[in-house]
Amino acid sequence: MRSPGSPLPTPTPCPTPQPPSPSPLRSSLTLGLMFSAALGLAACGGGSGGGTDTVGSPPTANEPAPPSPAPAPTPTPEDPVLEPAPSPAPAPMPSGDQPGVPAPPPSQQLPTGFDLSKPGVAVNPVTATSSAVEGGNSAALAIDGSMTTRWSSAQEDAAWIQFDFGAKTPLGYLKLSWENAYGKEYAIQGSDDGVTWYQIRYVIGGKGGNEEFFNLNANVRYLRLQGVARGTQYGYSLYEVSFMSPGSDNSLPVLATSAVLFPANGAALAAPPAAQAPLETVQFTLADGTLVTRFGMVGRSRHARERGEDWNEIGYGVNDTVDANGKPQDKGPGAHLNFVANYFKNRTWGVEFIDNSKVVGVTKPTIVVNQYYQEAQRGGGHSFFRRFDDPGVTGYGWMSPGDLLDDTTYTDGFKDLTSCPVIAKPPQNALAKPTSGYNGVIGANDGCSVVLDNVPGHSDIAANANGVMVPNGVNVPSRALKVGDAIEFTGSFFSSRAAMDAVGDSGAYRYYTNEVTYVVGSGLRPWYGIQPRLMNAPLPAEALQGGIGSISYDYADNATFMFQQPNNQIGMQNMQRFVEGRRWIHTNMWTGDHTEAGNDRNEAAVRLQGPRFNQSTCFGCHINNGRSLAPSALNQRLDTMAVRTATLDGNGNQLPHPTYGLNVQMNGRSLSTGLPQDWGTSVRVAGFDTKTVTLADGTAVELSKPRVAFDGPTPSVYSLRSAQPMIGMGLLEAITDAEILSRVRSTPDEDGVKGVANFVYDPETKAVRVGRYGWKAAKVSLRHQAAAAALQDMSVTSPVYPNRDCLAGPANCTTAKVEPGISEDALQLLTRYLGLLGVPAQRSQASGFPKGVMPLSYLDVNPTQVAAGAQLFASTRCVACHTAEIKTGGLSELAENRNQTIKPYTDMLLHDMGPDLADNLVEGQATGSLWRTSALWGVGYTEKVAGTAGKVGYLHDSRARTLTEAILWHGGEATKSRQRFEALSKDDREAMLVFLNSL
Repeated sequence: MRSPGSPLPTPTPCPTPQPPSPSPLRSSLTLGLMFSAALGLAACGGGSGGGTDTVGSPPTANEPAPPSPAPAPTPTPEDPVLEPAPSPAPAPMPSGDQPGVPAPPPSQQLPTGFDLSKPGVAVNPVTATSSAVEGGNSAALAIDGSMTTRWSSAQEDAAWIQFDFGAKTPLGYLKLSWENAYGKEYAIQGSDDGVTWYQIRYVIGGKGGNEEFFNLNANVRYLRLQGVARGTQYGYSLYEVSFMSPGSDNSLPVLATSAVLFPANGAALAAPPAAQAPLETVQFTLADGTLVTRFGMVGRSRHARERGEDWNEIGYGVNDTVDANGKPQDKGPGAHLNFVANYFKNRTWGVEFIDNSKVVGVTKPTIVVNQYYQEAQRGGGHSFFRRFDDPGVTGYGWMSPGDLLDDTTYTDGFKDLTSCPVIAKPPQNALAKPTSGYNGVIGANDGCSVVLDNVPGHSDIAANANGVMVPNGVNVPSRALKVGDAIEFTGSFFSSRAAMDAVGDSGAYRYYTNEVTYVVGSGLRPWYGIQPRLMNAPLPAEALQGGIGSISYDYADNATFMFQQPNNQIGMQNMQRFVEGRRWIHTNMWTGDHTEAGNDRNEAAVRLQGPRFNQSTCFGCHINNGRSLAPSALNQRLDTMAVRTATLDGNGNQLPHPTYGLNVQMNGRSLSTGLPQDWGTSVRVAGFDTKTVTLADGTAVELSKPRVAFDGPTPSVYSLRSAQPMIGMGLLEAITDAEILSRVRSTPDEDGVKGVANFVYDPETKAVRVGRYGWKAAKVSLRHQAAAAALQDMSVTSPVYPNRDCLAGPANCTTAKVEPGISEDALQLLTRYLGLLGVPAQRSQASGFPKGVMPLSYLDVNPTQVAAGAQLFASTRCVACHTAEIKTGGLSELAENRNQTIKPYTDMLLHDMGPDLADNLVEGQATGSLWRTSALWGVGYTEKVAGTAGKVGYLHDSRARTLTEAILWHGGEATKSRQRFEALSKDDREAMLVFLNSL
């Protein structure tokens, strides 16, 4: 890949084209196809290995011939700006050097009934002492009331300062005023004797300045700040440390809670919704048999086969995928699947293919291509058919630009004119110009439309002495299209500064986009790369986990973005809805800022967040749309996970917890200053319980389960939950209730597998519905799931949950009190974004990487081993719960999700997983040991998607560090399947894991 700012390579001049066969749709042959051979703009590309964009007759020698004489001069347009794929910064983690310190016992917490009705008052320590100091900056200077003096420790991480109150003293508030030398990691501890210490708070990622701690709930004589890691090379330095007694201004209120009700069963299950027209039609057939396919595009900064390393065939250029010794080397990712700056603003467009290949009597099919942009464009920015017969084409390069109906729309680009005007989106299920067309081409919108009516002439190829597929001297003439031809198509976004200014957009105006595969007579299909040189080929149906909307294989080394891609057949207008929804997923609900640099602030989101929360963006928990960070280190705060909480009343009924409500919110912020505050609501890793399982072949596997500690009161009922991947949620919503319920067994099968559905009240209509989402299937729809996550994890209200009292249960969760939150439009965008997220295709097919080019690790596939593993997955009866194949219904508002055969590997039912995985929180039919079967699609991408953010895990609390561990934790209804796995040979066990990692 070129470095940022490097120039566009000079394209190899194209050979003289063969004249095409006359198009049956045109009255006379224009200059279109002949002239288009010279159009660099028609298929300009960039990146690794270079490429030529040509059409017509190929070279005739065994090796590539010298280029033909150059045609008419072409402009050298500037390359689209390279926008490198961002990588999430690693989350702050504890150093792990500190031994575990227990939480305070009840004797060191505030006594029951302590009066909190009045504001706290200042509390002054009697003395202060510390470890070694720098100069004369003693501990006493931290409590002298002056901001001009300071305590300064010696330059050691383990330095400490402690305060003696003279007697046991209730404490509610602590403020640390740091000098520039601050603590990056430290513990706040309490003691009654100055010898035995208990942990009150633990700080990771301290920033210095003023740090406030509320709700200390401490009743101690001594309080100590124990350093763990300094923020600078100097010692710790505090201007002042101040304390206040517990009071109404620094303590959490007791919540008036009410029970969340669930139906006892599904007897009153709501009827399915009535059939409705989809939000947007993505494919339809006209009365004469013409197939119309519509799909959306979004700007990209590089092509699909451009990875971080240049790659070329032996003898045809640099191969940076290996070093001089033939060892793999990684120069970073490409920049294809990441999203360009302000991707949600004017940077999507629609494409329409009008395909008459199945019209009775048509012998020479044509495809008319219309494009629908949001701003004026230059003509000709499109290409068809990968240039597979040129061994110099690797990163990009195509054979044909098709027949641009008005060539002046291209040549005007030489003068920086954008002659392709904005065309209104066509009506649903009909063409914009069904009878008139343009220049005799029925269905064409204007001169910017394109006709493709042949497979271009090219060279036959054969292996040379190095095994490289090169031209063999035999010409393959052009021919008419036929049903089943697989055409690679790519468009582009080639506008101008003036055109973008006209729509109020000061950003970039040149982009590439996705390469898609269109199968004549069928429509878009996910693709993978085969020989030669990753030539596109439709993936077989068995690899399409997400139906025909599955995400194609990624050859740009952008695996961290695999869970962020839209459905492969996303509609042209739905693409805009998708990117606007993505913007909300990435929006900080306090500042309105985007998680990725270069994007406009979302002003509608500013200050929507309440004072206590877990994360400020959806992306904060769902890292790269995947899982949350796993518990992996002592004292790690679990604020990317959810901790559901409850208590039991005198009758044993479950109620939201009186301190935390339904869910612990671990971070805090002053609503007036915006500065962070610690309200004592963190949940941390207190340790790990381990055990060892020995498999039949003698392999020992250690299983580890996190123990947690609460900074505040420990609930009698709680459940630790990891964030789950977002992919495929719209497909799961499109499965009918009847399909889910058909898999419920009235009695267990021979392995003891039963499965039950959860039934849940819709929070808005109160209708009884089948639960679908969440670890206990306690959310009925994407709307319900998105709104609940906004409230519980981000403290953001919505039309579903109008105020933050909803965290305490339904009694006060009414529109009688409405707090500012996301609007109905924003909630719809979020919901539709989730509904349109695609599922990666299964990596069960071997890719055609050239000899010597190192395959990307996640595409280095052994199909035989994958197939063997699939058989073992079935024979061990894992499929009794992880159902391999389901058909979606036809009622989704998203046509992309209707009537798809999908492979989610879930039955959507609750199963008893045994005591080892149980907790004590109940949600409807889901008692503590019952968990919804997790979908397995995408599970093999788990670590790749997390990237540099940190460690992720498996199962509801992310305890399992590997898939093997996850399987070995299975109990209850899964016991016999687990035992079969334990009995497998090493080779068979490896094959099953290879299969799972291919999903």
